Amino acid sequence: MRRLLAVAAIVAAGFGMSACERKVSAQDHGGASGTGPVPTAVRPEMDANNFKIDHPDRFPLATAGEHVAAPELNVTGVVNPDVSRQVPVPSLATGRVVEIDARLGDEVKKGQLLFKVHSQDIAGAYSNYRQAIKNEELTKIQLERAKLLYEHGAVPKSALEIAQNAEDDNVIVVETTKENLTVLGVDPDHPSGIVNVYAPVGGVITDQEITNQAGVQALTPPNPFTISDMSHVWIVCDVWENNMSQVRSGEFADIHLAAYPNRVLKGRISNILPIVDPNIRTAKVRIEVENPGLMRLGMFVTATFHGLSSEKRTTVPAAAILHLHDREWVYTPLGNGHFRRQEVVAGNMLPGNMQEVTSGLKPGDQVIADALVFQNTVEQ
Repeated sequence: MRRLLAVAAIVAAGFGMSACERKVSAQDHGGASGTGPVPTAVRPEMDANNFKIDHPDRFPLATAGEHVAAPELNVTGVVNPDVSRQVPVPSLATGRVVEIDARLGDEVKKGQLLFKVHSQDIAGAYSNYRQAIKNEELTKIQLERAKLLYEHGAVPKSALEIAQNAEDDNVIVVETTKENLTVLGVDPDHPSGIVNVYAPVGGVITDQEITNQAGVQALTPPNPFTISDMSHVWIVCDVWENNMSQVRSGEFADIHLAAYPNRVLKGRISNILPIVDPNIRTAKVRIEVENPGLMRLGMFVTATFHGLSSEKRTTVPAAAILHLHDREWVYTPLGNGHFRRQEVVAGNMLPGNMQEVTSGLKPGDQVIADALVFQNTVEQ
């Protein structure tokens, strides 16, 4: 009986093992019998910029070409007013501002009223004018009397000459005091305590230093207004010391506005300041530009200086350059499915969706034509 039970146990165990083997075998064969596409296996190597893929033929290659162009230097700059076209507008009298007829940023015409000042200077100037008139009237009467007495022999000729000289002096005083009132903008025949200040030139108000009811001093800074002619402006750029050889006074530069990326303006280098900042090792370069009405003071621009000699540059399809982490890369084949991610410095865009590479590649090198597709595959 014991012998029969042992045989039965061995047979049952054998059937159990056979069932397990059949189950495992069915699972293995079921996974291999799927109909989906075979994925591209990517195996990073020890170097984080090296990759190996199983199907490299899926990624077409492009051969770097050659492009001849003049060397360029790109620097940043800021729009500034042309100081030779700036006109300060001082107050003509000391007093208090009672009316402001223009504001910062307004475009004004020559002769336009800017502000009014209530001033005690008018009272003093008008008092001097009236006194001068009275004195001139008196000396005129004395001159007429001296002439009459001299004709009758009652006074010597010297007395007539003294009276004539006094009259001439008072005529000059009258003219001077009247001119003082005119400079203050006051009609001598209709005096007023209000002084009107007008724009001496046309332009844009680029500085305002007064508010209503503020006190001002006659012909003393700070000037209440500054008017700038914005038809021409200055671009002031910072150029590194080791790039100074690429900038020459009198040459022209291209001006690219950050606010209008599709517009390119021309400017002439008018001055290279003879001082280098000891902290950042840059020199100021001034470019004069005719303003078509787009540029405003304080705008950021990019100035491009062109070299005189031509140089050869590498070109690749623009899609071959990958912009990643504020840097630019291309993928180059190493053979046997191995690829390397290589950093480059990209240049200008060219016709036909091509782009310059100023550093990192040379003509004849091969790169993956579409770096973004390859990068997406690597990241999966």
